[in-house]
Amino acid sequence: MRLFPIIAVAGGIALGHAADMPAPTLSVALQQCEESELQEAAMNALLQMETEHAMPILQRVLARRDDCSVKLRRKAVFVVAQHETEQTEEILLEVVRTDPDVGVREQAVFWLSQVEGDQAVVALDSILNESAERVLQEKAIFALSQHGSARAGELLRDYAARADAPESLREKAIFWIGNGESSADLAYLQDLYGRVSSQRLKEKIIFAVSQSEAVESRDWLLGVAGDEAEPLSLRKKSLFWVTQRDEFDAGDLAALYERTAERELKEQIVFGLSQRDEPEAVDQLSRGWRSSCWRSLARRSPNENDGAKGCERRGGRPPGSPAGGAPGPGTVHRRSGGQRARWTGAHELRGQGRRLRQRPQHILLPQHG
Repeated sequence: MRLFPIIAVAGGIALGHAADMPAPTLSVALQQCEESELQEAAMNALLQMETEHAMPILQRVLARRDDCSVKLRRKAVFVVAQHETEQTEEILLEVVRTDPDVGVREQAVFWLSQVEGDQAVVALDSILNESAERVLQEKAIFALSQHGSARAGELLRDYAARADAPESLREKAIFWIGNGESSADLAYLQDLYGRVSSQRLKEKIIFAVSQSEAVESRDWLLGVAGDEAEPLSLRKKSLFWVTQRDEFDAGDLAALYERTAERELKEQIVFGLSQRDEPEAVDQLSRGWRSSCWRSLARRSPNENDGAKGCERRGGRPPGSPAGGAPGPGTVHRRSGGQRARWTGAHELRGQGRRLRQRPQHILLPQHG
């Protein structure tokens, strides 16, 4: 082993003059398989060195194919990406196409996303559409989503809409589009939902739209939840994401509850309301219980008087009743068998939130006296 160049590199780093070390000295150090710490110091020197001197050395490192140079080649990819020249995209793309190590190739794809300019976007597009390696295609999708240029976003949207592309890759494209913050991305996803037939893709679009904090995304999700032409499973997923949002309108869910005929959707609306801490959500739960009790009575009760007593005991009165509404908080009613039941008002229900989340339909809480 040639010790002089390596000792010279070490001396240069120790003295803080790594960038001033002669290029041949750095090149020799980076062709070794030993002394990895010195090689790392030499790589740092190349990061500080002027581009015209650093790039030829980096290309020689990237041309190595011995096993001991894998880590070094990965670092070289990073350093190449920091030296932005007309050659940068071409060098990184060559690494993607020819390096035998998948980790090195993945690094090259990632750093293409950090290189400004249309050439990097073109390179990523070619990887996405021409590579036979699924992992590199996934990296290219991510890289396009991070590039930030209008052209990169356009290519990502085009790929998500391609019926001939693998569905798993289209799902990833949809996911990263949903992480964008533009109204154009949101509008695109809403439009794409109506153009795809795959239920899996529709599920991904629902999730992607749910990541937007825009009011338009909430309204769209409510629209899907209320669309009887959509499969119930998709409507339930859309409804779930509505109830997870920071901004919340219990009235919207109550209106959907009244419109829908599907029992499963109604149950999910009740569950969604029970997961919220807002007073409005608790109020809607109590109102829904009272009104549903009287509707059920009108359909099923063989003894109207007994049924009416049951509804009143649960805090409701018939629609149009002069004293309509629930008894005041703390009102106690006697049940057969000596049990007592207390109507708990909306403000008290909030304190019982955890219990309600387990059984949201039980507005009546038992007491033992």
